[in-house]
Amino acid sequence: MTRITSTYLSLREMARRPLDRGLSRREAGQGMTEYGLILVLIAVVVVLILSTVGKQVNKIFSNVSSSMGT
Repeated sequence: MTRITSTYLSLREMARRPLDRGLSRREAGQGMTEYGLILVLIAVVVVLILSTVGKQVNKIFSNVSSSMGT
């Protein structure tokens, strides 16, 4: 998880650089691309977390159901 966090922080820092020095028309497109990459990274992280947590919750409910005998 630390690799994902460090990657997110570095992408966020790269996205802020054009804002700090003033955006020209050419840099604005680059900034939008960087924000798009950040959104894709966040989406991938959310999907991975939800798939992992979903499997664990499914196992818990299966164990409870089988122990109740239904």
